Amino acid sequence: MTTIARPRSSITLALALALLVAVPAAPLLAQPEKSHIANSLPPLPKQDAPWLYKGSDVPHDREWYFGTLPNGLRWAVRYNQVPPGQVSIRVRIDAGAMHEKPEEAGFAHLIEHLVFRQSKYLGESQAIPTWQRLGASFGSDTNAETTATATTFKIDLPNASDASLDESMKLLSGMVIAPTLSESDIRTEAPIVLAEKRERGGTSERLMLAMRKLMAEGQPLADHATIGSEATINGAHEASVRAFHQRWYRPENAVVVIAGDADPRLMAALITRWFGDWRGQGAITAAPDFGAPKAPPANDPLAPVGNAQVMVEPSLPRSLLYGVLRPWHEKQDTVAYNQGLMLDQVAQMIVNRRLESRARSGATYLSAHVDQQSEARSVEGTFVTITPLDGRWDAALTEVRAIIADMLQAPPSEEEIARELAEINVIFESQVQQRALQAGGKLADDLVQAVDIHETVAAPAVVHDIFRKSLPMFTPQAVHDHAKALFEGKVLRGLYITPQDKEATSDALRKALAAKVVPDPRARASAKAISFAQLPPIGKPVEPVEVKPTGLLAIEEVAFANGVKAQLWPTKDDPGRVTVKVRFGAGWRAIEAGQNAYAALAGMALVSSGEGPLGQEELESISNGRKMGFEFRIEDGVFQFSADTRDEDLADQLYLFAAKFAMPRWDAAPVLRAKAAASTQFEAFNSSPGGVLERDLRFLQRGNDPRFAMATPDQMAKATPEGFRQMWEPILAQGPIEVQIYGDFNRAKGIDALKATFGALAPRAPIAPQVLSRSIANAAPTLQPVSRYHRGDANQAAAVISWPTSGGLAGVSESRQLDVLSQIFANRMLEALREKAGAAYAPQVAADWPIDVPDGGTITAMAQMQPDMVPQFFATADAIAADLAAKPVGADELALVIEPLRQQIARASTATGFFMGLVEGGTQDSARYKLPRGLLEDYTKVTPEQLQALARHWLQADRAFRLQVLPEAKGKTAKAD
Repeated sequence: MTTIARPRSSITLALALALLVAVPAAPLLAQPEKSHIANSLPPLPKQDAPWLYKGSDVPHDREWYFGTLPNGLRWAVRYNQVPPGQVSIRVRIDAGAMHEKPEEAGFAHLIEHLVFRQSKYLGESQAIPTWQRLGASFGSDTNAETTATATTFKIDLPNASDASLDESMKLLSGMVIAPTLSESDIRTEAPIVLAEKRERGGTSERLMLAMRKLMAEGQPLADHATIGSEATINGAHEASVRAFHQRWYRPENAVVVIAGDADPRLMAALITRWFGDWRGQGAITAAPDFGAPKAPPANDPLAPVGNAQVMVEPSLPRSLLYGVLRPWHEKQDTVAYNQGLMLDQVAQMIVNRRLESRARSGATYLSAHVDQQSEARSVEGTFVTITPLDGRWDAALTEVRAIIADMLQAPPSEEEIARELAEINVIFESQVQQRALQAGGKLADDLVQAVDIHETVAAPAVVHDIFRKSLPMFTPQAVHDHAKALFEGKVLRGLYITPQDKEATSDALRKALAAKVVPDPRARASAKAISFAQLPPIGKPVEPVEVKPTGLLAIEEVAFANGVKAQLWPTKDDPGRVTVKVRFGAGWRAIEAGQNAYAALAGMALVSSGEGPLGQEELESISNGRKMGFEFRIEDGVFQFSADTRDEDLADQLYLFAAKFAMPRWDAAPVLRAKAAASTQFEAFNSSPGGVLERDLRFLQRGNDPRFAMATPDQMAKATPEGFRQMWEPILAQGPIEVQIYGDFNRAKGIDALKATFGALAPRAPIAPQVLSRSIANAAPTLQPVSRYHRGDANQAAAVISWPTSGGLAGVSESRQLDVLSQIFANRMLEALREKAGAAYAPQVAADWPIDVPDGGTITAMAQMQPDMVPQFFATADAIAADLAAKPVGADELALVIEPLRQQIARASTATGFFMGLVEGGTQDSARYKLPRGLLEDYTKVTPEQLQALARHWLQADRAFRLQVLPEAKGKTAKAD
């Protein structure tokens, strides 16, 4: 039962509570009419004992219908209107990397590629353009995924009619049942798979493989990398690939899931029509044994600590992971089982809060986290991830283990338990309120995941009901018992990653893990409960001077005498959720050269530094059991706070935002912790071409403007809490404020809350004209590429070509047309570099047009590849740009871009946030309220001649900036030429 979302396939990922995001409103495009053939459809089977719930007493989610075809294929279908018109299809095959023989390593993933290459109803390379003509974008709407245990094909079909749904099911059946798998297709696709391996490989791949080998030692998971090896991929041939497909691609191993805006009877009928005649060839092959963790010998003096490993990676920050491992076993997904998971979760939340509290107050570690995981039906375990502050890994490990030991020695307090239960309850309540907003694609993915982990799904109301009825079970002793069980196991393994050779040894790590620790009770929660009623007022509540309609939908504008203005849109389309955004200041224009370190620290430290009487601990305490947030971001022309909340918490959420302006607090500890985090991460950017691009590309594209340079460790070392305050205090005090509130809230109460918070702020100082006039430069043209170097694998490189464009509201129509041009460019790059040359797995092209500033825009193409292919990238990009400028694109090529864009707009326009995003800044420039009106036409009515003119104007070879990121050579630095 999906009560608490669990990550799918990474031992080290943190456990997360799922939140839903779909927000329907009024779509810009009409939805397709159905053919009204319902009366001719066969009825759905009775749902007395659905296959997913076999052996479970979890109440069935009655919106799902289940069935099994005579050939053994299982299916599930569900009607869903989020987003309107879309139908999400998933075909899961119970065959992943662990179903491969050694000589077949990577075949499951290779077949995933080959299925899209050519099949019964699709010619070579026709799958992607065929779905583009139906409005499905490549990558986001048309995709597939291979894991250790399964391969899943995914189609999100927009604007689905009975005919397009029928066609899609036909095409998918041909792909899965009868892919061509020819020798020529294999030889074409193998280089693309190797390009993907290269792009995703290097340091990150070595780390993943090391963790698997250690944590799953002696099990198939340890040596079954999903991507395979270069030798096995190059060694793949038609006979061997067909043998794998024949062995595992059978109806008995398949599940088809459909959720979306169509009659469930039609969905079920189409599954029967296109998959009902599928027959497996030969005898059924039993699934492989995934094994169990092997305990160390009983006579080992350090037992139960098994293997421990130290991995030296000069470009990675220090990280220590240890796991208490248990064998995975089949479970009955019952209510009692899920109650046990809830108790496990509360125990984890308490210990994680204690670990975080200690880290904030000053510890030998930057962060630490406990996470229960089930990995690929092979290993179950409790994993502890620690980021030491420096080379004193043993002190950090001892401190974390001591805090955990205290949790295992004594039951937690009732207050600690109540705090975590309140956090869980608000999430479950929100899921119930937003039940109607669950996106069909997310529902389909959740069911596929349930199949993968052999569990069930449940409606949000059922989950919440089980939780509420289980509350008496959450006693201190029960939580304590589950905490102890989390750390029970016959196998304990550890991995320490360090950039420094000889800093640790495997024997030292084993001994540290086996050493006894003294429980440390100092991290137990001690903060006193605090309420908003105890906080000082922002000021005297002030009536707005004006409330007026904007002329767009039901959005209103509210103005106060102090200069604060707000946009309000109460709507019932988003039950249980209210979004609040606060825009202020001048964004990057307000940041000066030499302040880049303080800009980087703000994301972690500005909010955490507190306000009024509230430090970070108090901020967490006061929002406990509430739906509140506090995110911060810097944009080109504005700063922004944002949060998702709900009607009952809206007034207090606005108080938190307003108090940041009225009574900011400047605690030093969050700044110092942010400095430590930034310093530990800096060197990691050198580990791959992608890391160097993440670090340097924006800086280089913007003419080496120091504001956009990533702060070096030396710059971070010089940053101080006092300097942080000196920069941010005047920024918080200057310039107009715009507040957006939209979603399910009471309008009158929302205005009253504004009166008492933002309306009560003192008048704000203006932003200096010289700040507002600061421009964003573009890089100077370079006929020869600028070079940067990375310290990763020698077969990895990246190339970038970037043409400067512009920015600002006046050119918004042109910016949308440039998006179309960029997508055509991207399709051509994909065809040239991936499909034909096999040189790059995922070349990208994107247009950026800052709306809040009049400059700084770009069209950027980039790809990762082998170093010797970099010249081909630049030659290809230059040739495409010249061709786009020389002649108009063809009608069919344009349609492959326009139709997916049309459908993206249609789906996006069902969200309230879509329109509110368009009108951000409208209180300062009313022209923004007109932005939605021309959007559809700008994207879908653009002509080949207009695109050609844009290419001639912007894509000139002598205006382009070129960058290459190469493996570090002898005598080169990792930063520059």
